[in-house]
Amino acid sequence: MIYLQKPSKKGLQMTDFLWWRDGIIYQIYPRSFADNNGDGLGDLPGITKKLDYLADLGVNALWLSPIYPSPDKDFSYDVSNYVDIDPRFGSLADFDLLLSEAHKRGIRIVLDLVLNHTSDQHPWFLESRSSRDNPKADWYIWAPSSSTSQFQRNGGESKKEARIPNNWQSIFGGRAWTYVPERNQYYYHMFVPEQPDLNWRNPEVRKAVLDVVRFWLDRGVDGFRLDVFNMYFKDEQLRENPRKLGVRAFNRQHHIYDCDQPEMIPLLRELRGILDSYPERYAVGETFIDEKGKIILYTGIDKLHAAFNFDFMWSKFDPAKLVEPILDWEELYTQHGIWPNYVLGNHDATRMATRHTKSVEDDRRIRVMMALLLTLRGTPYLYYGEEIGMRDITLKRSEILDPPGKKYWPFYKGRDGCRSPMQWDDSTNAGFSSSKPWLPVHPHYRVRNVKAQQTDPNSMLNFTRNFIKLRRENSALHRGDFTLLTTQPTDTLAYLRQIPEQTILVALNFKDRTSTLESIPAGKWSLLYSTARDSFPDNNQHLQLSPYEVLVLESA
Repeated sequence: MIYLQKPSKKGLQMTDFLWWRDGIIYQIYPRSFADNNGDGLGDLPGITKKLDYLADLGVNALWLSPIYPSPDKDFSYDVSNYVDIDPRFGSLADFDLLLSEAHKRGIRIVLDLVLNHTSDQHPWFLESRSSRDNPKADWYIWAPSSSTSQFQRNGGESKKEARIPNNWQSIFGGRAWTYVPERNQYYYHMFVPEQPDLNWRNPEVRKAVLDVVRFWLDRGVDGFRLDVFNMYFKDEQLRENPRKLGVRAFNRQHHIYDCDQPEMIPLLRELRGILDSYPERYAVGETFIDEKGKIILYTGIDKLHAAFNFDFMWSKFDPAKLVEPILDWEELYTQHGIWPNYVLGNHDATRMATRHTKSVEDDRRIRVMMALLLTLRGTPYLYYGEEIGMRDITLKRSEILDPPGKKYWPFYKGRDGCRSPMQWDDSTNAGFSSSKPWLPVHPHYRVRNVKAQQTDPNSMLNFTRNFIKLRRENSALHRGDFTLLTTQPTDTLAYLRQIPEQTILVALNFKDRTSTLESIPAGKWSLLYSTARDSFPDNNQHLQLSPYEVLVLESA
């Protein structure tokens, strides 16, 4: 017999509702969400027009992928101006209106900040590359060749060739160093050559970038998602990374010297001090090569509020696999006071529905995953379109736009698949735009779209909306303790969420067959939600779950 446990006193103190902790954050990829001006690219006015939809869905904050001016070598993650809006997305006035209208609806705005690198078209870099003695000469990571080698040409002529500074590799393929004749030096880029990395060791760079943070905070932005934040600093001596086995060149190194340098800690403390000087501001970091140790290192009351760990997102549709990252987060919370966050998808990952479902019509598995996401202890992140069960699009090689997709095809087909336009209705281009979209819409959009699902009580959209409402109205689901009931799950995952005033039991069947939960805590239970039943009998100690059933009970 399993009995109810008293709520733990460890971890954060749960008092008033805190938007980034107790709420739900919804990620928007702006160029794919809603096109207002009919150019085939999503924009800020388009998002503003959809705020009522988002408020009705029940989300508490919007995370916007980059909206700054960009030459689009990495689709807005190569920023050429940190303090303006790309004209294709709108203007600063459009952003201010979006911010104001979102706040009126109780929705916060989180901006993506890409501070590891800029575009090679940023004025800072154009000046830096012009010579070795200009005022911004040291604003990026420049280095001479490490040495020269001599080789014999076919005709017998001897020639000296400069060697690159070290063995560091680009994530997107190839060496991470590009030669600039004007300086007779190489600059470093962790991503494509058009994304030179900033030199965070230069105090002028540090000040300029932190002024960018202040610019958006002063404008009323509520928080930031920091792109690959733990890569800001590189080894001062540019030492070579040790080698290891791996498929691609980047993975054939231990990344000791090109990320996670000790200078990150004082920088994060300075950043947190800035955030704390404004009310209820927030920062979450995308940790490169995420792991528990790094989350402990970089989060806390004087550092980041949160950092991502994607083990949960990449887990298979298997309770035995999913329970491992869940328990990792629980350990981080109970032992270190680090508030968990859970992600099922984002702009870099295959969509959740594509990974977990067997057909384009069957949503039973993604209902289970959505229920799991919204009932665990931690902040849920929703990626646009997950609420209607959007799947990845499939592209021919000639249609691929994403740089790593072009580089590694057919072994890796890039991230375009998860970035297709939002499916609003069954009209041309799924109601996203009156013109040809920048990426194709999914061919199933005439059936799978917001308008069709709004009127279907059994749709994925209404399931998601109802579960968000259930989470919001039951405090135990967004701030309660977590107690796992199935410690070695095979078919079913079951757990309790508890506060002193309320105990809720969540049971999820991951199989397309009836499953039995052998023992549930003693006491009377009432039904809060089920995908398979209308009532729940008292004192039922052997719980039968229907195929893929989602069941939520409350202790009477």
